Amino acid sequence: MANSNPKLFNSKTLKFSVLLLLAVLSSLAPSPALSKSRRPITDTEIRQKKNECYADIESGLWGWQCKSSMIAKENCVLQCLSPPCYELVYESDPLEEGEKDFIRSQEYKYCMHSISANTDTNIE
Repeated sequence: MANSNPKLFNSKTLKFSVLLLLAVLSSLAPSPALSKSRRPITDTEIRQKKNECYADIESGLWGWQCKSSMIAKENCVLQCLSPPCYELVYESDPLEEGEKDFIRSQEYKYCMHSISANTDTNIE
């Protein structure tokens, strides 16, 4: 005679069901990286990172060429702060002694804010 109370789930089916349920639930939970809204870097954070870059340069981490002059140090700091922004704004025409380039400094700052907020960085 057949068993009148058949097992609905054997142990393999039950394990698979639990794993499937966990996978579905974990895919529905927001990931911490996605749930955090990206915000632009603040001027205070830029200043703090810039001071860290100066300290790295002074300690020799960036090599002697970054300590050879004040303008060399400034170019190295800009590169340390944001390599992609330095490449975009200054790499083809680095700062020169005595140069004050307000427009490029604003482009660089905009680039840093854009990258930190994960937005488009098209600067013309």
